[in-house]
Amino acid sequence: MAHEHAIAPQPRQTFTGNRALDIEEPLLFDIGRADTTGVDIDAPGDFAPRLGGLEQTRAPDLPGLSEPEAVRHYVRLSRMNYSIDAGLFPLGSCTMKHNPRLNEKMARLLGFADIHPLQPQSTVRGATALMAELAHWLMTLTNMSAVALSPKAGAHGELAGMMAIKAAIVARGEQATRNVVLVPDSAHGTNPATAALIGFRVRSVPAGEDGLVHPAAVREKLGPDVAAIMLTNPNTCGLFEREVVEIAAAVHEAGAYFYCDGANFNAIAGKVRPGDLGIDAMHINLHKTFSTPHGGGGPGAGPVVLSERLAPFAPVPFLRRDGEDFTLVEHATGSQAFGRVTAFHGQMGMYVRALAYMYSHGADGLKQAAEDAVLNANYVRACLSNIMSQPFGDRPCMHEVLFDETWLKNTGLTTLDFAKALIDEGYHPMTVYFPLVVKGAMLIEPTESESRASLDLFVMAMRDLALRALRGEKERFEHAPRFAPRARLDETRAARSPVLKWRKRAPVADAAE
Repeated sequence: MAHEHAIAPQPRQTFTGNRALDIEEPLLFDIGRADTTGVDIDAPGDFAPRLGGLEQTRAPDLPGLSEPEAVRHYVRLSRMNYSIDAGLFPLGSCTMKHNPRLNEKMARLLGFADIHPLQPQSTVRGATALMAELAHWLMTLTNMSAVALSPKAGAHGELAGMMAIKAAIVARGEQATRNVVLVPDSAHGTNPATAALIGFRVRSVPAGEDGLVHPAAVREKLGPDVAAIMLTNPNTCGLFEREVVEIAAAVHEAGAYFYCDGANFNAIAGKVRPGDLGIDAMHINLHKTFSTPHGGGGPGAGPVVLSERLAPFAPVPFLRRDGEDFTLVEHATGSQAFGRVTAFHGQMGMYVRALAYMYSHGADGLKQAAEDAVLNANYVRACLSNIMSQPFGDRPCMHEVLFDETWLKNTGLTTLDFAKALIDEGYHPMTVYFPLVVKGAMLIEPTESESRASLDLFVMAMRDLALRALRGEKERFEHAPRFAPRARLDETRAARSPVLKWRKRAPVADAAE
């Protein structure tokens, strides 16, 4: 038989700890020495300290490295990263989609990549025109009246939107009475945190057995003390809130505002305009819907769009058209703007990438991206639904599909065991244990970026693991991952007793001693 001639597996232990090109990389502190440096720095001349006696009096205890050592260290670490360029990233609720290289090229154009926030506005007309164009299309896609581009991330945009709602409540003289925000149990964790941060009390709204929020449940929680509801649509269970228009009507009738968490806009962009649903404010994660990198090596971008009712309260700075030019209004004297949420528009590269994505796709392409994202998620659902359990039944989902750990009952395994074994198969795990309303949640989002071939391989890997679990092959899971640079952590111990300071390792005795 062919397998009789196979090469026997070799011991995994080596003198260096390396396994071929899989390099065992120590910490910089283990490589370098604190008493030397990899570069020659001239001693400073005489100077007068300006730190008021707070300057450091001894050399920092940092390792000195030569340039080759530093380069090798970070190159080796980079090989340990999992990224969308390395493989499918099924991280549900985060939309890790491909970042087209065309967008990266555009972001590096002179006039975008090299400008400074303190330049005179007359020298950055192209940049302000691009910002205005991006703002136009964000408002067009959402059917909203205003947009604040300045927030640096989704949660930051969420904060800005809720601050606009609070400013509107104050302008109505109702700040003393309207101090409650309704948040569904299945919401993103930032929602209640944001509401509480700016002084609101949070009142939860239960979801139905179908995973959706129903108007009756919202009306039961509404009252003259309610300032707003924060709802995600599509929601964190991967389902479209079918009664969202009726919910919005009930909220408005009670004198409150409707904030929509826009994290899942990738599922409906070009298909549904949130403004048509009665939404007053919604942040947009440019990295999730318009392919900018997560963070991008600097500030991200989480613009927030506002309805006509909230437009007057948009934060500064904002763009104002002056004939053919645009002016960035830094100080809105006499306006109802609630202030500013950041010092500068520091994320120009994110704006360029997002607009390049819009231009290269067009209206039909953006619509197809949403359709393909939903199609891919439902393909994964259909391929796994006969072996893995779904908390709300086997029915169509939006851009992400949700499984629970019911199917693992009697196997002695958990969602965490399954996720760790997926690492050994070469995949970043799906989102686990979220949303919290589902026990042992496994939330999978393939995005529109994946081909049929990549989805098939992922599905087959998932099915193979599932079958092994159901056959009782616990050893495949209990110590996974076995092939990653680091084994499984004791996460409880790590959280409760973190090691925050490097300690010099004890010397290893020579084998001959």
